[in-house]
Amino acid sequence: MEYLYLKSLHIIFIVTWFAGLFYIVRLFIYFKEADKKEEPNQSILKEQYALMSKRLWYIITWPSAILASVFGFCMLYLNPDLLSQKWMLLKLLFVSGLYIYHGTCQIMMGQILKNKLKISAMKLRIWNEVVTLILFAVVFLVILKNTIHWIYGVVGLISISILLMLGIKFYKKLRAKNSWDKSEN
Repeated sequence: MEYLYLKSLHIIFIVTWFAGLFYIVRLFIYFKEADKKEEPNQSILKEQYALMSKRLWYIITWPSAILASVFGFCMLYLNPDLLSQKWMLLKLLFVSGLYIYHGTCQIMMGQILKNKLKISAMKLRIWNEVVTLILFAVVFLVILKNTIHWIYGVVGLISISILLMLGIKFYKKLRAKNSWDKSEN
């Protein structure tokens, strides 16, 4: 029974961790796009986005990452046989990738706090989709386990990546065409 409680808590904190990762990069994009605004709007927006980012990152995202990992390690401790299953090893590889993603966002967070975000808004949009791919991969691995056909999985991830990139390009063109960022008179 305690294993199921741990699993439930693990899933809850995975959800909040991913929510934080999805939203933090969105805030980074808004922060970067504030560079295009005139003063005093630019300063006001950048200060607000930096504050929102800091709160999200340190109050929700980091604690969720730590707690998701703690509960995950506890589950592995109670059921060490999971480590002999290929799907679990591959999942842990993706989780390592997730921590690399998280660490890269931490670097960007530091840049935000110094008001010097170095990456473009377009690259941030693409970066935001990397976590989507990790989410897809982990969910399919956990649900399908050993029944997954690796060739289909790889083709599926590549297809999702292509669709995401096309979606980003389409959004960029649509946004430029509609001038959504211009303030109305």
